[in-house]
Amino acid sequence: MSATTDSASSLLIVDDLIGQVESLCRLLKAEGYRTVGCTSARQAVAEIKPGRFDLLITDLRMPEMNGISLLQAARAADGALGGIVITGHADISTAVKAMQAGALDVIEKPFTRDVIVPRVSRALDMRRLRLDNAALHERERHYIQELESANRQLEAFTVSISHDLRNPVHTVAGFCKLFMAEYGVDIPDGGRRLLDRALEGTARMEQLIDGLLRFCRASRQAPTKCPVSLDWMVRRVLTSLQTESAHRRVEMRIGMLPDCEADPLLLEQVFVNLLSNAFKFSRHRDPAVIEVGAMERDEEWVIFVRDNGAGFDMKYIDRLFGVFQRLHPANKFEGTGVGLSIVRQIIARHGGRVWAESEPDRGAAFFFSLPRR
Repeated sequence: MSATTDSASSLLIVDDLIGQVESLCRLLKAEGYRTVGCTSARQAVAEIKPGRFDLLITDLRMPEMNGISLLQAARAADGALGGIVITGHADISTAVKAMQAGALDVIEKPFTRDVIVPRVSRALDMRRLRLDNAALHERERHYIQELESANRQLEAFTVSISHDLRNPVHTVAGFCKLFMAEYGVDIPDGGRRLLDRALEGTARMEQLIDGLLRFCRASRQAPTKCPVSLDWMVRRVLTSLQTESAHRRVEMRIGMLPDCEADPLLLEQVFVNLLSNAFKFSRHRDPAVIEVGAMERDEEWVIFVRDNGAGFDMKYIDRLFGVFQRLHPANKFEGTGVGLSIVRQIIARHGGRVWAESEPDRGAAFFFSLPRR
């Protein structure tokens, strides 16, 4: 196995001059390294086994094989092996070729102990850093594979939900409607109320299934960013919402909104969800006041949507962005409790964060951040 400290590292020293090999072996052995010396490049290649040596120190000019070719052959036998090339003819071209072959350093002859010892130590440090980085990349590759597999399973699960859950819901709703159509005049008031409750339940189940599907899609959809005008986007969303609420008095306050880099389809969904909530929870206010604005903080924009509606108790803030979490009774405010969880997913995929501030019966403010660049 490769050593974990310099003093336990194993070095292979190769030079066609036996005096140079013996001198380096004595010097580095005195520093606590394990050393093996060779005067033949071919013999050195035969000595290399995976994990046996940590560092190859080789002369550049040798009769059987030059140092760069030796280093290439050595790293083919053990890809974790580090290398130092020693030469009396150092130039930029030689150094570049050596580094391309995997060398960690090039040392020019003649050298002293004060040169070779720290350079060997540094090369071993660089080798360990390379190995750590390689291990990190391998773990990252493994995690990416696991994530891709999980996404595929999630997609299959989503399809299963759409099919397996909708079918029984449709069956229940269909039989209730068929029963009411065929026996409507004979159904007593109490029975009709029960059937109405059953139909309301199936409609609610449909909404929950749709909400779960939207959440799953938002979880796996990667943003495709381009320049976006937030002012244009907000006014576009408001045009639709104000048409639906034409019978209400709604006072809109739109501040200066920046341009940013974002996925326009995903970000529009954020504003649809936040502004729809503002309209919904302020429906009992006359007038309803809804404000949209932005603040510049360090390297990010903070965008907010504020209303003067029902608000909520901040002690429930941890539940607010969870899937199917609701802080108000369904008989007062409709909804599935999925919208804010989708908002959080989308903003997280843009490198931002989401939070809220509120008091019961005193409105709510929702904030999200987007990187400025």
